[in-house]
Amino acid sequence: MIDPDGSDAIPFDDPLEVRRAKVEAMRAAGEQPYKVRYDVTAHVSDLVATYSALPAGEETTDIASVAGRVVAVRDQGRAAFIVVRDATGDIQLFCRADALGDDGFQASAALDLGDWVGARGSIMRTRRGELSVAPTEVVLLSKSLRPLPEKYHGLSDTETRYRQRYVDLIANPEVRDVFLTRFKILSVMRRFMESRGYLEVETPMLQPVPGGATAKPFVTHHNALDMQLYLRIAPELYLKRLLVGGSDRVYEINRSFRNEGMSPRHNPEFTMLEAYQAFGDMEAMRELTESLIAAIAVDVLGTTEIVYQGVPVSLASPWRQASMADLVSEACGRDVSVHTPLPELLALCDTHDVPIQPGWGPGKLVNELFEKLVEHTLHQPTFVTLYPAETSPLARRNDADPELTDRFELIVTGRELANAFSELVDPVDQRSRFEAQATAKAAGDEEAMCIDEDYLRAQEYGMPPAGGLGIGVDRLVMLLTDSASIRDVLLFPHMRPEA
Repeated sequence: MIDPDGSDAIPFDDPLEVRRAKVEAMRAAGEQPYKVRYDVTAHVSDLVATYSALPAGEETTDIASVAGRVVAVRDQGRAAFIVVRDATGDIQLFCRADALGDDGFQASAALDLGDWVGARGSIMRTRRGELSVAPTEVVLLSKSLRPLPEKYHGLSDTETRYRQRYVDLIANPEVRDVFLTRFKILSVMRRFMESRGYLEVETPMLQPVPGGATAKPFVTHHNALDMQLYLRIAPELYLKRLLVGGSDRVYEINRSFRNEGMSPRHNPEFTMLEAYQAFGDMEAMRELTESLIAAIAVDVLGTTEIVYQGVPVSLASPWRQASMADLVSEACGRDVSVHTPLPELLALCDTHDVPIQPGWGPGKLVNELFEKLVEHTLHQPTFVTLYPAETSPLARRNDADPELTDRFELIVTGRELANAFSELVDPVDQRSRFEAQATAKAAGDEEAMCIDEDYLRAQEYGMPPAGGLGIGVDRLVMLLTDSASIRDVLLFPHMRPEA
């Protein structure tokens, strides 16, 4: 667009440029468009609760200062209605020219959606019953240069929502509820663990030897020490070192990292609860898991009867228990176990289109059959027990069958939610398992564990019998907020770079 005098004019079809011009005009007039602070005396939720009984059409002499983002503006001549949203809700500013003065009223009516404002005035309820602040001042605190998406509501593009979570939180207030629920879950989790005598600790996120799980780590380099380090894939081995040192019950709500694929259930960084109890075992961890999750559901949702993606799920005790071998046998229509001859297991994998790799033993094949045929069918909470020793390098062998371990995974809605076992405290057996993992790694298994000599040394000082537990916090939040994807419960999930 060109002005009559030939100079370039503002392209009025470009809101970003229009808003930038407003900022420059304010600065030219000596007004700061980005203020330092504003003294807020009340949040919206406080006002809603305090004045819930205020009749329609009544105005009080009570004064409050509020602040928030402008999400709606309606100009009616000598009056304007501005809806402001803070972290707790929305409230209307009933702006009147006689209260604000002509200049103040014009500035208020000219606010853009997305601007941050502060307002001070009396509390009232309009004749239509809308709780409002009747301001004597409205102050622009921070100018928004970008317009809100689709007039601040209805942002539905999934990639934009995840990539620009700040816009998602503006456009979809219900998203905030998910993360408030996440906060409550973590709060209840901490209170529960403390009530059971567990001490919350912190362990290294940068580790010289990646351990505690079978996963491919992220690799980095420390310049001052000139050494290779790894982002932790689990805190397990450090937490168990604390048991060696005399701690009785420890836990950590930890951020872990795995350099693996992404899916609705997987993110490269994620949150886990890991807990270890000296003198406990798998059964103690089973009771802890069931009690903890049920307590969280009751505290946060008020019930153990929930619905996930349209299907009812009962978190009420007792939860089902079944061995992996029994579940796989049921799915295959014949007896299947780690003692089934290898050629028969290979044939079963071929029949059921289970991909295999050279060198896998019976335990790994049974585990793969379980993941392909059974896991997705377990919707109600199920403790799957007696995992093969081949796939459980840190779990204690079962006394009745050393090819199995005293381990369970909790499966809910077809996905693993928790993993626990009686801990392997025999340093000789542990070294043997580590060496088997190292052999697998040398053969090309990038997820196999390394030998952690310091952890073995710790075990050689004597580690008490113990039970250990890991719960996927993100997946638990998914379950209790009825969220289909892990990205729905992470404020800033990882994404591919923008094109």
